[in-house]
Amino acid sequence: MISAISWVPKGASKVSPVEVEPPSIEEIEEILSTGALEKGGDSDVEEGEDMDVDASIEEDEVVHALAAAKALSNKADKSSSCFPDIADSLRELDMDHYDDEDDGIELFSTGLGNSYYPSNDMDPYLKNKDCAAYLKWFIWQVWIFEESEDGDSNMYVHHDIILADFPLCTAWLDCGRKGDEKGNFIAVGSMEPAIEIWDLDLVDEVQPFMVLGGVSRKKKTGKKTSVKYKKNSHRDSVLGLAWNKEVRNVLASASADKTVKIWDVVTGKCAVTVEHHKDKVQAVAWSRYSPEILISGSFDPSVAVMDMRSSSQVCNEWSVTSDVESLAWNPHSENTFVASLNDGTVQGFDIRALSDSSSSASSNSKPTFTLKAHDKTVTSICFNPAAPNFLATGSTDKTVKLWDVSNNQPSCIVSQKFKAGAIFSIAFSDDCPFLLAIGGSKGKLEVWDTLSEPKIANRYGKRGDGSNPAPSSD
Repeated sequence: MISAISWVPKGASKVSPVEVEPPSIEEIEEILSTGALEKGGDSDVEEGEDMDVDASIEEDEVVHALAAAKALSNKADKSSSCFPDIADSLRELDMDHYDDEDDGIELFSTGLGNSYYPSNDMDPYLKNKDCAAYLKWFIWQVWIFEESEDGDSNMYVHHDIILADFPLCTAWLDCGRKGDEKGNFIAVGSMEPAIEIWDLDLVDEVQPFMVLGGVSRKKKTGKKTSVKYKKNSHRDSVLGLAWNKEVRNVLASASADKTVKIWDVVTGKCAVTVEHHKDKVQAVAWSRYSPEILISGSFDPSVAVMDMRSSSQVCNEWSVTSDVESLAWNPHSENTFVASLNDGTVQGFDIRALSDSSSSASSNSKPTFTLKAHDKTVTSICFNPAAPNFLATGSTDKTVKLWDVSNNQPSCIVSQKFKAGAIFSIAFSDDCPFLLAIGGSKGKLEVWDTLSEPKIANRYGKRGDGSNPAPSSD
């Protein structure tokens, strides 16, 4: 199955990717003996353990996190908000000191370090060393989509990488450890509490470029595995990711542990943790117009709008009719976004309703529209980046629908079934805005040229060359 899709912008990839030499058996044995492949690695102090840390290094990390927070604040006009700088909130978190919690949980998997062994004899979990083991694996793939002048297209897998756990969400980003240089990276959230960031320009790589959070130590007692986490890590599956295109070192994550976290991908540290939801947080999305504004959707069920300059972060919340599956800002309107729900519904929202109400949005403000879009869960939604009010929805009912949501009165233009099975992820391309990538339960990637549909061509055809594009972040 294909659980998540992200387009890589044109020109972001290297013309000739770097082929990484595979490690030899001796190198693998050495890495395993040092524990370097253990989830969480050894680059952070474990929670609940007293260790001597170079004070200058720790101070630099805090300073960098505060600088990232300041960058967020500087991107917006502070006169438009009554909230203090997010840096004040970070100081209140006292990032120089960490809690000493020692929570134990039972894990399904045993971590990255135990996912590969060069021989059966080295695998402590394989009882019968003479028999082949059943291998369950997960991968991410880099596909190349080529269009020719005659209209024919060609699509193929360029390279792929084996993952340690089932991927749930992805986000493309161009920021690595050197924030002033642009790269080509993919952040992957999975059933594990860690976020892996992979360099897409490396072929045959066996380790992620960076890991945010995760497990720092495991201890097996009987049938249970007690774990300790890296500082400020998520404690459960990572369900949603969103990269801030304006503040390039900032990545937001949503988790089944009910929290939203803001990460600095240059330092690899968590800068802020927000705990306003009461159930799993499934989706997050940054505003394209105000980079300090973040929305999150939860199973509580609610949608929250946060100003990340605020000391409390939460601006307000809307109650919705079912679990939130996906969120999308309207790229042609700075105030509106949509949420797709587990009950097949799509709801539209306008954040200006928050300022018009003296009390909470959940009790006074209503969605701008409520649409029964599908018979089953609407797993993914996406606005077209070139055509205003052009929305796509994908569902586990195996259909993808294209909508015109002008004047908050949605009307279905086209409904199509694909061979992808139950739809889990859809995404319009920013470079070729009428190409829609589709992934689902059958594991077959589809790319739909929506302009091939007469109704779409008649309505939006003049924009097919990419005219009237969405605002650029570059």
